[in-house]
Amino acid sequence: MPTETKNVYVFGAARTDGDAKMKNLLGGKGANLAEMCRLGIAVPPGFTVSTEACTVYTEQGKDAVFKLIEAEVVQGVACIEQEMGKKFGDASDPLLLSVRSGSRASMPGMMDTILNLGLNDEAVVGLARKAKNERFAWDSYRRFVQMYGDVVFLFNILVLLGISLTGEEE
Repeated sequence: MPTETKNVYVFGAARTDGDAKMKNLLGGKGANLAEMCRLGIAVPPGFTVSTEACTVYTEQGKDAVFKLIEAEVVQGVACIEQEMGKKFGDASDPLLLSVRSGSRASMPGMMDTILNLGLNDEAVVGLARKAKNERFAWDSYRRFVQMYGDVVFLFNILVLLGISLTGEEE
């Protein structure tokens, strides 16, 4: 009977699945975050999707990798929720996540980040109330929409606005 492969590795104060020796599987950031947790360094909880899952995506496509990791990602989010005492999607006190890409080898400038995943039209109001700072909340939401559009949809706001960084007309 085949053994099920683990594809999502959680890290945090309550539980850490990986360590520094797992760079080939977790990438440099993932392995180092796990190791910092093991050493007792205060690191916000999270999870790392393995480089093997990335290989499945490259070879078989998004549907295959989604099917492969969906249940483990849901469990990973549940671990973060438990440790943070917040619920992803809660409009009154939203749990916000940052999504970072990584690789087995360092690739400076090649990896993009999405901050504030979990903000939406309702959650931004809850964040503003919780932070007692409406401008901070709406700026966080703007950054999320901008990063998400740029990373997920390859949509550059500068192109939309007709702004060129080279001085040429767009």
